[in-house]
Amino acid sequence: MNKKQVERSRFLMGDATVDMLLQVHQDAMWILENLGVGCKQIEIQDEFRKFTEEGQAVVHEDRIYITSELVERCLEAVPGVDSFFVPMNSFFIGGTAPYVYDDEAGKGGIFPTPDHVSRIARIAEKNDIVAGMGRGVKLKDEVEQMNIMVQNCKKPLYFAVTSDSSLEQAKKIYDERGRVMIVFCLTRPPLEVNENFSDHFVKVVKAGLPIFISAMPMAGISAPYCYNGVLAMTHAEVLFGICAAQLLNPGAICIHAGFPTIADPRIEYNPNYGLISHNLLNILMSHLNLMLDLPTFQSAGTTHEEHLTEKALRDAKRGQALCLKYGTHMIRHPFAFLRYLIDFSFAKLEKTISIAEEVTPDDAPHVEMPVYDERGMESIRQIGLGMYMEDPLTTANIGRIFVD
Repeated sequence: MNKKQVERSRFLMGDATVDMLLQVHQDAMWILENLGVGCKQIEIQDEFRKFTEEGQAVVHEDRIYITSELVERCLEAVPGVDSFFVPMNSFFIGGTAPYVYDDEAGKGGIFPTPDHVSRIARIAEKNDIVAGMGRGVKLKDEVEQMNIMVQNCKKPLYFAVTSDSSLEQAKKIYDERGRVMIVFCLTRPPLEVNENFSDHFVKVVKAGLPIFISAMPMAGISAPYCYNGVLAMTHAEVLFGICAAQLLNPGAICIHAGFPTIADPRIEYNPNYGLISHNLLNILMSHLNLMLDLPTFQSAGTTHEEHLTEKALRDAKRGQALCLKYGTHMIRHPFAFLRYLIDFSFAKLEKTISIAEEVTPDDAPHVEMPVYDERGMESIRQIGLGMYMEDPLTTANIGRIFVD
C-alpha cells in the first residue's frame, strides 16, 4: 500500500470515499475466493495448482478460486508506479475504433487504412500533451500496424498481440526501444477467461513484455448498479490477470487497465460513456490502483454523441478537467472517439488536443463523491455470476446515481 497516495486520495476525495475504495479491494478478493474465475487454459491452471497444498488456491471444474493471501503475495511482486515508464496524469490516443469518421460528410463507417494509422501516430508524436498512443483504429495486420506506429511515434505505445508473428515483432520492438505495453482483455463477464486470447496472454507474459490487463464489467448488466459494486467486479477480474501473470513470470510489469462501465437503462442498457459518472468511476478505479502502487490505465473524456457536436467537445473538456483535478496515471479515449468508441474522428482529435492544452482543474464540474453501498456486495452474494438487470439495486438506483 502506498501510504502517501492514500493520504493524497483522502485529501482529494474525502475519508468516506477512500474507505469505500479500500473496501472495494477486500470485496474483490472475496469475489476471487468465493466465485472464482472460469479458466480452461492449462498453463494458468497449473500455476495456481502449485498453491493448492498451501490452501491459497483451488482449481475445480475449470474454475480457479484464489485466496486473499495469494492475491497480496502476487501484488507485492508487481513493479510499482515510480519505476514505470509513463508519468502521472498522461493522456494517450488510445482505444481501438473499428471505423473512421468522415468529418466532411458527418458520418462514420469508413474502414481504417495504414494511412490513417500513420496519421494518428504523427499527430501523437508532434503534440506534447499526448503522452503516447494505442492503436486508435484497428488494421487486420497486427505486425503492419505495430511497424507503422513505431516508425512514426517515439512515445510509449500499446498494441495487441494475437498471433505468434505479432509476438515476435513485439519482442523485437521492446528489445530495441522498450516503452511498449501489450493489451489483453483476458476476462469477459461474468468472471470467465476469454479463451480466444488466453494462450497468447501466457506467451506474452513469459516473454517478459509489459502486460496491459483490461476488464469491462457493466453496472446493471454484469455487475451491481452502484459505484463500489461495479468497481469490485472490475477489480476482481484484473486482479486475476495480475495474479496469473505474476505466477507465470514473477516480477512481470502489469498495468491495471480496469474499465468499469455503466449500462444506461434509458438507452436499452447500452454503455453510456458520456456521463460525468463514467469519468468519476474510472478516476476512482485509478485511485484504488495508485493506492496499491499499481501502474493504472483508465478511460475518461469520452462522449455519447454520435457526431462531432459542441456537446462532444464539452464532454471531452470536463472529462479531461476531472482527471487533472483528482489526478490519474494514464487515460485512454480522451480525444478522438464518438459514441460507443466505434468511430475515430480526426477533427475531434485535433480539437480535443487543443482543449487539453488549455484545460485546468478549475474547469471540472462538481461531482458528489460516492460512499460505500452495502447493497452492492449483497447483490454479488445473491446473484453471483448472473445478470443484474432485474436486481432490485438496479431499479432502486436508476436516476439516483450514474447521472449527468
